[in-house]
Amino acid sequence: MSKAKSQEICFDPELVKRYDGRGPRYTSYPTALQFEDAFTAADYRRIAEASNDSDRPLSLYVHIPFCKTLCYYCACNKIVTRNAERVQKYMRHLGQEIDMQSALFDRNRKIEQLHFGGGTPTYLNETELRALMAHLRTAFNFDESDAREFSIEVDPRTVNTQMMGVLAELGFNRLSLGIQDFDENVQRAVNRVQSADDVDGLVWDARDNRFKSISFDLIYGLPHQSVATFDKTLDIALEMRPDRLAIYNYAHLPARFKGQRMINDADIPDPQTKLEILHHTIDKLANSEYVYIGMDHFALPGDDLVKAQENGTLQRNFQGYSTHGGCDLIGLGVSAIGSIGNAFMQNTPSTIEYETLLHEGNLPIKRGLEVDDDDLLRADVIKQLMCYDRLNFATFNANNGIEFRDYFDDELARLEPLAEDGLIALDENAITITPKGRLLLRSIAMIFDRHLSRAENDGRFSKAI
Repeated sequence: MSKAKSQEICFDPELVKRYDGRGPRYTSYPTALQFEDAFTAADYRRIAEASNDSDRPLSLYVHIPFCKTLCYYCACNKIVTRNAERVQKYMRHLGQEIDMQSALFDRNRKIEQLHFGGGTPTYLNETELRALMAHLRTAFNFDESDAREFSIEVDPRTVNTQMMGVLAELGFNRLSLGIQDFDENVQRAVNRVQSADDVDGLVWDARDNRFKSISFDLIYGLPHQSVATFDKTLDIALEMRPDRLAIYNYAHLPARFKGQRMINDADIPDPQTKLEILHHTIDKLANSEYVYIGMDHFALPGDDLVKAQENGTLQRNFQGYSTHGGCDLIGLGVSAIGSIGNAFMQNTPSTIEYETLLHEGNLPIKRGLEVDDDDLLRADVIKQLMCYDRLNFATFNANNGIEFRDYFDDELARLEPLAEDGLIALDENAITITPKGRLLLRSIAMIFDRHLSRAENDGRFSKAI
């Protein structure tokens, strides 16, 4: 099934151009744009404590915002600094938040999933990482079994053989290596220079330390890229055989992200070249036996993402496609997003406000949203389409106690043109994404988004391709 599915992608340039509008990535539904400032820390406490009546395990996201240098393409919440005192101050406040958060959750709820994101989590040195992990293990009940998924985003320029061993010792068993491109001209243009030899050495170190999964992040649409140059990057990456590949589309938004103003607009490949790079990438990965999970994610047939897609436990969260869908997610650190029960919540994106609130003894919750029954239904629809390429009406009706075709009558009518264009197959029993539609999952999911009209076409979303 897996190998066949990886080849079920039909790249139709005309359809891609027609449906390549702006839209959400649906790492949540409703999306973060619908989070409200009226949601308070008191709301969060109430929801977190009520969640203890469930038997749901926990997932932690920890945001480490620091970077030593600025990567010009980056749109993340980050602090570029080499000021050790600045880092220590943040880590002290993060420790306060860890203690305040852990007090809200019953000790018997295990941490099955952990993700360190940034910024650059490996900005922290060995002593700082050890102290942070020791604090988290004291505050929460970690699952130390092989079933755990503890991942960390790694800038290859910040780790060596010794640090790879430290990460394994601390319990991390998954790595996400930020590569972006192996071409030196591209690397210089985005201020992120790292050699293929160094990355290859880290991959060997990770395997020697028995990491379960190694992922590469690549970006297409960066300055000086072409089909030929990106093909060489893919050749280098495929020779290292990462378990997962995430191929992201670069969104050039210099008005929003100041660092991107360092990129010369004239050096960015035109839309047609970007489509050709994507088309070539899809074909090459399929021929290399990678399974297309969806959106921008590919994985080898034996990877847990593929298994989760096959057994029905795949999910979308704020890190993209993921396993362990039955967890409540606790966000720790500046701008971190959580998902507890039927609610979303986000910490303030301001580091100054984050530290001030914690200094005053308050949780740094800035906004959030309690999801109503209608949005829960729509979230389930979007999840089914984006994770499994199919929604069976009878199964959906049985799980949700509604008649799908009646409840979503308007949406089904709006799907008809997509069916006529061949993006989906629509019959009395199901909605099925076709090979032509698999690259346009966002455009299909948008049909079920009741909030989209408030924000569409305002530049806050990236383009679908």
